[in-house]
Amino acid sequence: MLNIKRLDIDDAYVLIAGARTKAEEIGVPMCIAVTDESGNLIAFERMNGGKTTSINLAIDKSFTSAGVRKSTHVLGEVSQPGKPAFGLSSTLGGRLVVVAGGLPVLSDGEVVGGIGVSSGSPAQDLEVAEAGVLAFAAIQK
Repeated sequence: MLNIKRLDIDDAYVLIAGARTKAEEIGVPMCIAVTDESGNLIAFERMNGGKTTSINLAIDKSFTSAGVRKSTHVLGEVSQPGKPAFGLSSTLGGRLVVVAGGLPVLSDGEVVGGIGVSSGSPAQDLEVAEAGVLAFAAIQK
């Protein structure tokens, strides 16, 4: 029998609130998704002005980071032509995302979920996702 540690809805709201605060600070409305450790959606928010094309992208960034247990920007680096994971983004029906903005969420060193953010530049998406993870880390102490 496995004992699985995963995010709950209140944790997801903390992650979203932290990300939203950063998005408001930088003036970029975002789509923000939080998934459990298996990549299943827990919560989603599309801020007013968040791009419709970013809805599924945010969800898939969260899915990717939770499932692969790595940041999506790291996957982007190793999936370029000539690199060991080239072609990775075409797997799983195209759901694996290799663009910045998806981060695994950790608790006591274990991946308990993921956060995915989309609507800005890759650097902005990553910055907003990091703010969500920092907000969650603050409640873990």
